[in-house]
Amino acid sequence: MLLLKNKQLIWLILFLLGIAYFSAMSQIEINYFLKSFIAIMPMQLGAIIYITYRRWSRR
Repeated sequence: MLLLKNKQLIWLILFLLGIAYFSAMSQIEINYFLKSFIAIMPMQLGAIIYITYRRWSRR
């Protein structure tokens, strides 16, 4: 049986979410500008969450 550590499990989940997101974005038929805006939103949200977490953890 394959034993996964906590960090490896998180990377696996993020990888699968990335594949699902890429697949969904590839299939959607909308305006190019809107599609590129939607494609970048998860990265922006992730950066905001990371910066907020780092700032709150210092206190």
